[in-house]
Amino acid sequence: MKVLIVGQGGREHALAWAADRSPQVTQLVVYGANPAMSELGSALVVDGDSPAAIADAIDREGVDLTIVGPEAPLVDGLADEIRARGRLVLGPNKDGARLEGSKAWMKQVLADAGVPTAAHAAFSAGDEAQALAYLDQQHDLFIVKTDGLAAGKGVIVTESRDEAEQAVRDYLSGDAFGDAGRTLVIEEGLTGPEVSLLVLCDGNKGVPLTPAQDFKRAYDGGTGPNTGGMGAYSPVPIVDDDLVAHAMDTIVEPTIAQLHKLGIDYRGVLYAGLMLTPDGPKILEYNVRFGDPEAQVVIPRFASDLMTHLAEAAAGSMLTPVRWKDSTAVTVVLAAEGYPASPVKGAVIEGLSEARALDDVLIFEAGTADVDGNRVVAGGRVLNVTGLGPTIEAARTKAYEAASKISWPGMQMRTDIAADL
Repeated sequence: MKVLIVGQGGREHALAWAADRSPQVTQLVVYGANPAMSELGSALVVDGDSPAAIADAIDREGVDLTIVGPEAPLVDGLADEIRARGRLVLGPNKDGARLEGSKAWMKQVLADAGVPTAAHAAFSAGDEAQALAYLDQQHDLFIVKTDGLAAGKGVIVTESRDEAEQAVRDYLSGDAFGDAGRTLVIEEGLTGPEVSLLVLCDGNKGVPLTPAQDFKRAYDGGTGPNTGGMGAYSPVPIVDDDLVAHAMDTIVEPTIAQLHKLGIDYRGVLYAGLMLTPDGPKILEYNVRFGDPEAQVVIPRFASDLMTHLAEAAAGSMLTPVRWKDSTAVTVVLAAEGYPASPVKGAVIEGLSEARALDDVLIFEAGTADVDGNRVVAGGRVLNVTGLGPTIEAARTKAYEAASKISWPGMQMRTDIAADL
């Protein structure tokens, strides 16, 4: 099977790593890849960067399965173009990708499906007065989200009414996130631990994968600005099989059924961001792809062949049982100076070889580039250092041991990922 991975982040490197190890994959191809991914597979040559141009190249190359890592190409309709050429692709069509591409639309799907979620309202440019009035109905915690894609940064969670009001003004005016914020969603604040449940869907049913928990805030103690994720771990001790089954029954399966009612054949990963409230699990958000950095702790824990599962989901019939290793994984994100607001690029990364030489350590590259024979910082989240072990504490120790060997000027990381569990 010839497999293509689309994307360049740590999630995509983890997918490429799994494909490289799969007995089902005879050739790995990458598109838009980081240097570490390019070392694993050959580059797809594309004449242009439109979804149609990429799909044409996939057809010419004879790719059997395309795995689309990031959300933006799915929202732009890449999966539609690939399927139109009779090729398998893991990722929903443009209609299904609206679950992530429009939070307001996603909330309407949840309401129509009767899925438990936070009370909310959506507002567009010109509705500033109404949005501010809705803020006044909230208590203690204010949550403001861009409707459109904002690379994981379009969410404000604050106890400050003034900060929330400023976010509303900045979003609706387009000053903060352009068109992505000109429609926004304001939600009630929920309480409880958050958990990420990734579900593999074949258009008919969903198969839950092992849960993970990530850390969104930039700094220790859950402080600082929201990010795309500063670390993660799996499994999650507070989430047992009964809780997963309950979340599938009350949240995920009703969502899939509602998508069916809308004529949407959803084939791909459905990422359910859950909050375990005192009233039971509620859905905070859906993403339409593997989480990042959740993928970096979930993918290494597969005992069965991930590529087999993804190919079956893309073909519309998952038959092979998913099996998991009896182990844990912890990922620590190493980020650039100034991340998330203004990441500083260009610094040479030191210590990668020493870190990679450690046992039970995987390093997935994200924001990197090759310059003059050196790996350099080329993005906000630069490296994902994953430790493996029989317990979370053992995996955490491995991750931080490896991270301590890596450096560049201004490198930042949280020191409390998976601590005190």
